[in-house]
Amino acid sequence: MSSDTPGAMRPALHWTQTPPAPTAVVLVLHGGKVASTAPAETSQLSAARLRPFARAVAKKMPDAAVVMLQYRMRGWNGADRSPVADARWALDEIRTRFGDTRVIVLGHSMGGRTAAAVADDPSVDSIVALAPWWPDGTESDTLSTRQHLMVLHGRMDRWTSPRLSLQATVRAADRGVDARWVSMGPAGHFMLMRSWVWTRRTVAAVGAAFARIASAHDDDNARQENRR
Repeated sequence: MSSDTPGAMRPALHWTQTPPAPTAVVLVLHGGKVASTAPAETSQLSAARLRPFARAVAKKMPDAAVVMLQYRMRGWNGADRSPVADARWALDEIRTRFGDTRVIVLGHSMGGRTAAAVADDPSVDSIVALAPWWPDGTESDTLSTRQHLMVLHGRMDRWTSPRLSLQATVRAADRGVDARWVSMGPAGHFMLMRSWVWTRRTVAAVGAAFARIASAHDDDNARQENRR
């Protein structure tokens, strides 16, 4: 990831927790910039801000694999949608390692936009979006009624629009998606004010998705036992 040549860059996965047979995988997508072909690095603040969330999720859910994606480039880059290809690569890598295990995508800012863009992937069960950058208010149109969406957004966010993320959430709910939008009060974009509240609610949202997946997994196992 140290090359200055965009064509030579590669995405990378950084695993926080890897149980041998996880019930679900949590894919963490950090934020970025509107436009930049500079390399994404793990030392950048957008990635560093999400690492405590990844660790908190791992601690609460020992049966979940938790992994953060390091993009090739820092920017969304208009029609190139640079991190989307990286996220699709990550989902393929997860399938290679864990088969058809369900994936919960946790994304902040540009990571929330990327999460919505890959919601059409068959492995994606749920999206937890933190202050997502959804400039059109229609980004949730990719979700199907089998999926779940939780959005956390502060009213004082000046980088991404809570109004548009609410619009996208309501739009999804109107189509029958299990979608909820939670106000984080007078919080800004970087989740620094009352950071423990952001962490607690994020872990709860991921935990609810994990519990649904675990319950469905148990039901499938019970049905298989009954057929024997």
